[in-house]
Amino acid sequence: MLKPRVAALALLLLLHSSLAASAQSPAASGATGSGEPRKTSEPYTGDLSIFDSPGRDERLQINRVMDILGIAPGKSAADIGAGSGWFTVRAARRVGGSGLVYAVDINPEAVRYIGERAQKEQLQNVKTILSEANDPLLPASSVDAVLLLKTYHEVAQPVGLLRNLRAALRPGAKVGIIDRNGNGEDHGVGRDVVIREAKEAGYELLKQYDFVKGDKMDYFLVFMAKP
Repeated sequence: MLKPRVAALALLLLLHSSLAASAQSPAASGATGSGEPRKTSEPYTGDLSIFDSPGRDERLQINRVMDILGIAPGKSAADIGAGSGWFTVRAARRVGGSGLVYAVDINPEAVRYIGERAQKEQLQNVKTILSEANDPLLPASSVDAVLLLKTYHEVAQPVGLLRNLRAALRPGAKVGIIDRNGNGEDHGVGRDVVIREAKEAGYELLKQYDFVKGDKMDYFLVFMAKP
């Protein structure tokens, strides 16, 4: 009569151990091997106009970046962590009236700012999206190219964000990440961390570049979602 009870107790203990081990495993949002979320920088909420500093186009070689990502007339692109819309407006001019650029940000003030900027600069092909921390909320199969420009180090749930981005990517879409080497909380994150998290989210690294800044502190990584 005791054997069924013993078996049931053993099963309960096994289930409890399994759940405990699962709770201690690294989170899909980008935890470290210790189970702790990796460090991130606080999202910028100050004066958005600072991103439009003179000479930034040349320092980042943004036209070359758009060439590599395949941002061309008629294409659809997404600027995730769009901030002031500095990249958004450049991509919008590149894709032209037959293309579309989504300006994505979690900051309502940034979304409002970009909307007003697009109207002022007479760019009818810009659509703003107030996103969630782990989801860009882009329409399904909507974009041919994506850029996260000096934004990735602020993303608290990078793996989740990249996973949720996949549904928005059209076949052959490229995802570019430009950032600087750092420890996560100093407005930078190691490129090896980005590559590891992108791989966990189901992406493969196509190419990596260092041309976006002469001091080699910045890097440009290009990914594609695995089938």
